[in-house]
Amino acid sequence: MSQSRPQVPLATRYARSGMVCSVDHLASEAGVSVLRAGGSAADAAVAASAVLAVTTQHMCGMGGDLWALVHHADGTAPAALNASGRAGSGADPDALRAEGRTRMRFRNDIRSVPVPGCVDGWLSLHERFGRASLADVFAPAIDLASGGFPLSPHGAAAAALLDGAANTDDYSPQNQPGDLVTRPGVAAALAEIIDGGRQAYYEGDFGRDLIELGNGEYTPADLARSQADWVEPLQADAWGHTLWTVPPNSQGYLTLAGAWIAAGLDLPADPDDPLFAHLLAEAAKQAGWDRPAVLSADADGAALIAPERLAPRRAAISPDAAAPLGAGTGTGDTMYLAAVDADRMGVSLIQSNAGGWGIGLWTPTHRISLHNRGIGFNLVEGHGAEYGPGRRPPHTLAPAIVQRADGSLHSVVGTMGGDAQPQVLLQVLARSLCAGDEPATAIGSGRWRWGAAEGTGFDTWADPGNLQLYVEGHAAWAGPDGLSDLTRRGHRVGTDGPHDNSYGHAHLIEVHDSVLAGASDPRALTGGVSGY
Repeated sequence: MSQSRPQVPLATRYARSGMVCSVDHLASEAGVSVLRAGGSAADAAVAASAVLAVTTQHMCGMGGDLWALVHHADGTAPAALNASGRAGSGADPDALRAEGRTRMRFRNDIRSVPVPGCVDGWLSLHERFGRASLADVFAPAIDLASGGFPLSPHGAAAAALLDGAANTDDYSPQNQPGDLVTRPGVAAALAEIIDGGRQAYYEGDFGRDLIELGNGEYTPADLARSQADWVEPLQADAWGHTLWTVPPNSQGYLTLAGAWIAAGLDLPADPDDPLFAHLLAEAAKQAGWDRPAVLSADADGAALIAPERLAPRRAAISPDAAAPLGAGTGTGDTMYLAAVDADRMGVSLIQSNAGGWGIGLWTPTHRISLHNRGIGFNLVEGHGAEYGPGRRPPHTLAPAIVQRADGSLHSVVGTMGGDAQPQVLLQVLARSLCAGDEPATAIGSGRWRWGAAEGTGFDTWADPGNLQLYVEGHAAWAGPDGLSDLTRRGHRVGTDGPHDNSYGHAHLIEVHDSVLAGASDPRALTGGVSGY
């Protein structure tokens, strides 16, 4: 493996038996405490996710959605969990169009809030793969919610945005990093779930609050229906490994498509060569430019990554120049966590509010922020992703698992990052599987991302002919020579600072012969790898 490069400000962590990586060291430690007590990787993932719902609600929580992949120790196909919520029965696209809307509102409109799937996801994952009691799994989160937790720097910055928002009394706009914050409502909600299961949550105070806030958007039947389904995962081969992700309505197919395209290109041996960045960026662009047209809950994921569909896109890529889109074919807020146990069950779990605090509305009883995943819908009449009753929106959340040729677990990986998630994962996977970088280097090295000149992080592909290639400030090719090289190849290049939050919070656990090796993204500031 290559040595860590100077620009990477962290080291790979190693452990023998179990490991958890997440955006918050408190969550990672909670997950490992459950592993130590005999819990499975699924128990650890739910425990860590529940802690994040307490400490990191500006990114995720019980009012958002969840997706997960579970690698079985026997090396068979991973189990895939879609716990993304459905629009309420009162969803009315005609009403939005009559208001002059051409897209779903990003803030302060309950119609952009599908029924949150997070809690259903936790319970489904625990029921199928858990070994510990739910009380033990939720215990660390309840302790932090009731006893208090120190606010992270990102959390303090987010709290400053809450001035005047209703039902946000747990926080103060004056909060500073390290301030102790308690979340009694969240503690109560977790305790209710332990005692009464999903019914106590979705058909209890949370469900009643949601129905009242919805003012006709939701019915009791909407809340009684589980938002979690076990679905068939997608797979593709790249760099001698099998990559797995979740199917549509997730954009995970873009990770596999980008990797399949890139694996057939002549990548330079040095991942810090600007040509390496150029070719990967072109692979991601060719994979993703038509996402708005093709991605919906009904999309055929296998068809979207079929070689006959992707081969012309690969052929359109030149090492010398950025290709016109279609030439060969005719910031979001999310948390990701990885967990591996002593039996080498691996869980790749991602959970999100979508944008920041979500839609900007909180339930009065538990003070839980509601996500705005409904922004993935469109208002094009007859489109597969049109907003409508009971529909799931296109989703950016895209966890991944990597298996070796013999079916054994190679790695668990994922990231936050809105539309850029597959682009970040492509870069991490290429560094890990192609360049041989250790986890810390694969995670900490500078990145690129495609973006609109102005946008929310969820509209990258709205105008694919007007994309800009943004480069993170500490990337090896972010200096004058590297930027000049990318510009010469035809890219419109923009730059950001080093370790910029908009380039994702990725986490990676690799399974070596007798140990686990992991890295948590330094861009998260308070992220952590914990193992034993």
